[in-house]
Amino acid sequence: MTTIVLLLTVCMTWAQQSLYSRFDSIQHLDEVMVVSRYNHQEIIPSQSLNGEQLEKLSAHSVADALRYFSGLQLKDYGGVGGIKTVNIRSMGTNHLGISYDGVELGNAQNGQIDLGQFSLDNVEEITLFNGQKSAIMQPASDFGHAGSVYIRTRAPRFEQGRTYNLKVKAKYGSSDMYRIAVLYEQLMNEKLSSSLSAEWMQASGKYKFRYVRKRQDGSTAYDTTAIRQNGDVWALRTEGNLHGKLEEGFWKLKFYMYHSERGIPGAIVNNVWRRGERQWDHNIFTQGRFQKSFGNRFTTQWLAKYAYYDTRYANRDTTMLQVDNSYWQQELYLSTSNVYDVLPQLWSVSLSYDFKWNKLLSNARQFAKPTRYSNYVSLATALSLGRIKMQGSILATMINDHVERVASNMARNVLTPAFFVNYRPFDAHHLSLRFYAKKSFRMPTFNDLYYTEIGNAKLKPEAVLQYNVGLSYDKRWQYGLVRYFHVQTDAYYNSVHDKIVAYPKGQQFRWTMLNLGRVHIKGIDVETELTTVPLRGLLVTGRLQYTYQQARDVTSPDDTYYRHQIPYIPWHGGSAILNVQYRQWDINYSFVYAGERYNQQENIRFNYMQPWYTSDLSLSWRHKFKHIELRTMLEVNNLFSQDYDVILNYPMPKRNYALTMEVKI
Repeated sequence: MTTIVLLLTVCMTWAQQSLYSRFDSIQHLDEVMVVSRYNHQEIIPSQSLNGEQLEKLSAHSVADALRYFSGLQLKDYGGVGGIKTVNIRSMGTNHLGISYDGVELGNAQNGQIDLGQFSLDNVEEITLFNGQKSAIMQPASDFGHAGSVYIRTRAPRFEQGRTYNLKVKAKYGSSDMYRIAVLYEQLMNEKLSSSLSAEWMQASGKYKFRYVRKRQDGSTAYDTTAIRQNGDVWALRTEGNLHGKLEEGFWKLKFYMYHSERGIPGAIVNNVWRRGERQWDHNIFTQGRFQKSFGNRFTTQWLAKYAYYDTRYANRDTTMLQVDNSYWQQELYLSTSNVYDVLPQLWSVSLSYDFKWNKLLSNARQFAKPTRYSNYVSLATALSLGRIKMQGSILATMINDHVERVASNMARNVLTPAFFVNYRPFDAHHLSLRFYAKKSFRMPTFNDLYYTEIGNAKLKPEAVLQYNVGLSYDKRWQYGLVRYFHVQTDAYYNSVHDKIVAYPKGQQFRWTMLNLGRVHIKGIDVETELTTVPLRGLLVTGRLQYTYQQARDVTSPDDTYYRHQIPYIPWHGGSAILNVQYRQWDINYSFVYAGERYNQQENIRFNYMQPWYTSDLSLSWRHKFKHIELRTMLEVNNLFSQDYDVILNYPMPKRNYALTMEVKI
């Protein structure tokens, strides 16, 4: 304990030195809560953006922020309310776990988490781990993902003598977009605090776009400028939290509610510019977290969650089949994680158990009404031998489905091991080398298995083998022009087996789901960051990410697309962020690039999609008067007004603007 206190004292002294840190613009030290006694150092590659960095980006939601992580591919269907999903290293969306304050977000129906529903206004940090988290204190189900994104919301912090904080934020932007967000924090006593966050957003979703279609011979079929229709959205988000401190631990309760109604503009095909599709989402979940250390060696964590998702989809387009279906999902989740230090600071072991119950109902005709019971048991260990740190785990997954229209129950049992090692060749710890090998999988979703006339109840889990080798280098300086430098690079190979694909039955308009796919993925991720102080009071920070991926379909040599790049995966992609701070002013430039790719399995000219890039620029000004802080930010997104599609026939907005006013009390 003496070592921890000394470390915190040194950190506080270092953080208070002016212009000697990459965090010079922060005028306070965030609260540090020690909840475990064992020595934890990151041995698994990760990327993160903290609250200060997220504020400066022209990002509205969690999905927007994830564009700046290497190795991730974002599917964005355009507009403020457009659906946004993400997948990791070309393995698919369902292989990426998304955790919100330590508890996984789920969607048993289709496995897709719409990250556009989660605002950044109350987010303190977003971290991406490839493989799995560096700590063995985690829920058992987290060990089963190919990668994980951890979203951590703000914990209340109060200046001396204050018992409350209030932040009000208003934003107006293109597409008739209005956002109003409020965050209120209350200190009840020295061990209990609460927070309430609420956000309302409305937009017409209309924006100009240029649309060009080419014939197979390369000639132009048509070239026009139009306005995107039926992209309106109305959304309300509320979130309440209770934060409690314990001796060597903490607890937290959360209530989250999201309501929205949106139009679905649909794909622009056959000169159809307006669709009649609409969607309503009413999502509620409540979750609790308890973590505490007992003595010098044992730490336990307990999680509980109940979620209810109500989704209604209606297609009122008179030229198409009329549909008005509702889906009701329920999820119950319980988890316990326990860590024991066999040899303090050297060897730790953990045992975790998770239970999930999922049920899906619908008013759709002949709906299967499935219920899933999932049990996860993980055993993990972490070993520290000076310059070498190792981590290993094995996860047993046992899943049973019960379906009303199927006589027999379906059971699936899977074992997935993982091994990680990190080596620091020098005592200074600036350079580290790492390697990991892991087997992971994803269960077929309810739609894959039971969707009417399409699902296949005999599907096997989609399995992935991952291999990764990388290095990272970090260095800080107290004086001079350069204050911080960081670089990390990883080379990886992934093999996806039994990939679930939609395959024609032979009858027109009839499809089914089969385990036919196999994909080999080779890639390189590079991330670097540099902080400089060219003049006193001036802080310049740059971040650069680059990804190269070769993701080839190797299902069958008889396929015309054998060894072709899989759809929507560019060979080259990356992003850059440049931030300049001077006194009360802050300028931020961000750039995202996606190289050439194909929108279908066959890599032929007709399916080719050109590279696209987008540049965003923001200027903000802060002023503090006593206990009141004012902040104004002007954003220009897609600065050069490029015409591009992330998904074919879903055009993205051209140049657009936003103005934000924020008051903190």
